[in-house]
Amino acid sequence: MSTDGLSEKLDVNTPARGERTRAFKRDPAHRVFVNRSLHMSKIGFFGFDLDYTLAIYKSPEYEAVAFNFIKERLVAIGYPAEILEFEYDPSFVTRGLWFDKQYGNLLKVDSYGNILVCVHGFRFLKSHEVREVYPNKFIVFDDKRIYVLNTLFHLPELYMLACIIDYFTNSPMYERCSQHSDSVASVDSAENTKTVPRNDSGVMCGEIFMPFESIFQDVRNAVDKVHDSGLLKQLTLDNLRKYVHKDERLPVLFNRMRAHGSKLFLLTNSDFSYTDKIMTYLLNGFENRSWQSYFDYVVVDAKKPGFFEGGTTLREVDTESGTLKLGVHMGPMKAGRVYAGGSVNTLSQMLGISGKEAIYFGDHIFGDILKSKKIRGWRTFLVVPELGQELNVWHDKRHLFARLGELDSKVSEIFRQYDSTATTKPDIGVIQESIREVVHEMDMSYGMLGSIFRSGSRQTHFAGQMIRYADLYSSTFLNLLHYPFFYLFKAPTMEMPHESTVDPELPIDTSMNLSYRGRSTSLKSVSFDGSRENGLEEVARDIVIDDAASCSKGHVPHLRADDSDDELSSPESSSSDLKANGHEDENGADQVQA
Repeated sequence: MSTDGLSEKLDVNTPARGERTRAFKRDPAHRVFVNRSLHMSKIGFFGFDLDYTLAIYKSPEYEAVAFNFIKERLVAIGYPAEILEFEYDPSFVTRGLWFDKQYGNLLKVDSYGNILVCVHGFRFLKSHEVREVYPNKFIVFDDKRIYVLNTLFHLPELYMLACIIDYFTNSPMYERCSQHSDSVASVDSAENTKTVPRNDSGVMCGEIFMPFESIFQDVRNAVDKVHDSGLLKQLTLDNLRKYVHKDERLPVLFNRMRAHGSKLFLLTNSDFSYTDKIMTYLLNGFENRSWQSYFDYVVVDAKKPGFFEGGTTLREVDTESGTLKLGVHMGPMKAGRVYAGGSVNTLSQMLGISGKEAIYFGDHIFGDILKSKKIRGWRTFLVVPELGQELNVWHDKRHLFARLGELDSKVSEIFRQYDSTATTKPDIGVIQESIREVVHEMDMSYGMLGSIFRSGSRQTHFAGQMIRYADLYSSTFLNLLHYPFFYLFKAPTMEMPHESTVDPELPIDTSMNLSYRGRSTSLKSVSFDGSRENGLEEVARDIVIDDAASCSKGHVPHLRADDSDDELSSPESSSSDLKANGHEDENGADQVQA
C-alpha cells in the first residue's frame, strides 16, 4: 500500500490524555495480534511446526475420528461396551483446561490457580460445591496431580475423560467413594444425581475400586496407543482432502519470505514418511517443484519439547528409503537435505541463529512457544485456529462485556461512599446475581466450557501463557501476507490500574500521603562525598523524570523498553526471572503462584 492519502485515514494529531482514538486497522480476520513488539526486518529465519500449523486438520471431523479410535481402544482393554455409543460433541470442549486426577474434575483456571469453572463428567459444580473440594476455589499446580490439556490433539482426550467420568458417576452399578474410606457418595434427591463429596477419589463396583487417576491413565495410554500405532496417521493420509486443509496461499508466502532474503526451516515431531506425504499434498500442484525446495533446512523427529533442552542425536535422513543414515551428523547442515533429531543448540550453531533473529510458528503453547522462548530466546508466533470463532463471538456479543463493565462500575460506585468508619455492609446480592447471569450468557456463546481466553472479565491460564510467551498470535500465520516484511508489529500500551482507573482531570490529594515523594528533584541538591559527587550527578541526570515526556511516550518508566537490539519492543523477562516467579511442568503449565 502506498502512503498517498494515508493521512486522511490516520489522525496524526496526538490525542489528549484519556481520549480514545480509532486507529487504522486491517480486517480482523486478516490481523496478527501483538503481545511484544517485533521488527519483521530483523527476522532472518522463519521456522515452522507441521501439525496444526502448516497442516490444519479439519474440525470437528478430525477430532471425531481420533475420539472413535480412543473409545475402541478402551473397550479392547476391558472398559464397558456402552462407551462405544458415545459421540464426539465439539460444543463441549475447549483447550487449556486442567484435569485433576485426584477428584476426576475438569478445571478452567486463571493464571494464578483460581478456579473459574469446575466440571465433573458433564455436571457443572456450583460455587459452594467447588469450595467443598477446593478451599477458596483455588488449586496449587502439581504435575503429579494435574494434567494440562493445552493442544488441539487433546480435545478428543478431554471429551473422552468427561464421558467416562460421567458414565461411571451416573451408572447404578458404580458408587463413588474414596479408596481410604468406607463411605460412599450420597444422593441429591432434588436433582436425582450423586453429590460430589470432598473425599471422592474414584468409583467402586463390588470389590473393585477404580481411582480417577487410573481412569485418566487408561485414557492417556489409549491416546498414546492410537498415535503410536499409526492408525490415525494412515487414515489421514488415505483421506487427505477430507481431513487436511489445503491453501493456495502457502507457497506464495514462502516465496515472498525467501525473496525478502530470509531462510526457512521446518521443525516437526512427525517422522519423515508422514511429513513427506503431508507436505507433498500441501505444496505440490501449485508450482513445478518439490516441497523440500521451499525450505532451506528440514528437521523431523525433533522430539519437542526435549529438542529445546538436551535434544537427541542429529542424523541425516535417506529421503529415498525414509531411513536414518548411520552415524552422527557432524558437518554443517546443507540446504535440501532432511535431518532427524538434534537439539536447538546444534541447530543454532550450524545455521548461525543468534536468537532473536529467528521466529518460530507453532500451535503448542508449551512444546513450541514456551520452550523456544525461554531456553533460546526465539521470537514466537502462536497459531490459534479457534481465534476466528472467538472473534466472531466477541464481535456479536460485545454488548455483554459492556454490560459486565457497567455492573462492575455499579459495585464500585456503591462502595465508593464508604470509608473505615462504616459498620453496615451494603447489599449487592442483586448485582452479583446479574453479573453471574451475564458471565454465563457470555460463556455459553462460545460453547459449554466458554472461551479459550476468558470467563467473564477474568483471563484463563491459557490466555496468561499466550500473553507471556507468544510475541505474536493469529488464527493462521498466512495472515502475514497482509503485512510487508519490514513491518513493525507494535504492542499496545498496557496501562496499570493506577493509570487506567484514575481520572486525569481530577486533582490528587497528597496532603495525607506521608510517603509522597517528588521524583523530579535532581540529585544535584544532595551533598555527596568528594570523588563520588561527579559520578552521582551524572547518574542523576539519567534518572530525573520529565513527567510530560513520560506521558507522551505512553509508557510508565519501568515498562519502557530498554533493549538496544529491539529498541521499540516491550521488555521480555529472562529465563531466570521467569523461574523466580513460577515453575513449569512437562505437560505445559508454567504456574505463577498468587
